[in-house]
Amino acid sequence: LLKDADAAMHAAKDSGRNRYVFYTQELDARAQESVEFEMGLRRALPREEYVIHYQPLVNTSSGTITGVEALLRWQHPERGLIQPNRFIPLLEDTGMIIAVGEWVLLQACRQCQRWHDSGHGTLRVAVNLSMKQFRSSSLLTSVRQALEASGLAPRYLELELTESVLVDDAEQALEMMRELKKIGVSLSIDDFGTGYSSLNYLRHFPVDLLKIDGSFIRDVVRNRGDAAITAAIAAMARSLHLGILAEGVETREQVSFLRSIGCHDLQGLLFSAALPPAQLAPLLGNLNVLKLAGARPSPIVPGTDNSATV
Repeated sequence: LLKDADAAMHAAKDSGRNRYVFYTQELDARAQESVEFEMGLRRALPREEYVIHYQPLVNTSSGTITGVEALLRWQHPERGLIQPNRFIPLLEDTGMIIAVGEWVLLQACRQCQRWHDSGHGTLRVAVNLSMKQFRSSSLLTSVRQALEASGLAPRYLELELTESVLVDDAEQALEMMRELKKIGVSLSIDDFGTGYSSLNYLRHFPVDLLKIDGSFIRDVVRNRGDAAITAAIAAMARSLHLGILAEGVETREQVSFLRSIGCHDLQGLLFSAALPPAQLAPLLGNLNVLKLAGARPSPIVPGTDNSATV
């Protein structure tokens, strides 16, 4: 009885708390599935089941791909390709995100250097850092080792942080960011506008780039509020001499609006989904990616997250 009640209690917590749930045998099945999922994640790294896809960062002034964002996927031996929103939270909860994040950082730097060696010498790669990674005492060592092992120049590595990472412990965050800047990498704030959006940290933290969250871009040509917020972020970034990039771009109308407010660096399915390196390579040499807008080089699976990050 206590075991079954415990299963129901955990189901209630997972559903948002402040509610009740009746026990059913299905709860035991879910619990077993969750245990198997976690065990699979623990084996995924040594079994080399993780893969990295790369989504292009496009500059509309030049019409070229100026960089890529590294996005983690899990190639499960039985379930196929699993999107990060299904397993990243578990990596965070179990602490496995540190080891996996270090692997992503190293592989992304190596891949970027391969592209440099093949003739794309100015391409940069953006890698997301979780809160646990950012707070880890091994972060600086991991960044230095990834750059040294890959041969990638630090200026071509961009580390993406969330707003919550910066404001949760501002003093510690500032010190870590200063140390990262000493290495020579650039720093960006991902999903800007969805978190605390404190203008204070923008004045003090050594940030190079703001990435406007795709939730503002989705209705930017139809919703005056989203348009006003997006334009204000762009104006603020310019006044603070920060770079700015819009995420989640899916239509030419969005491109036109973003260019009109001075935002020329874009990312989204209009140009390309996140792709394996071999599939992305043909796009890198294209001198006018805007002509390819709307012609997606790989199928987009409805209902899946094509942009979630590690």
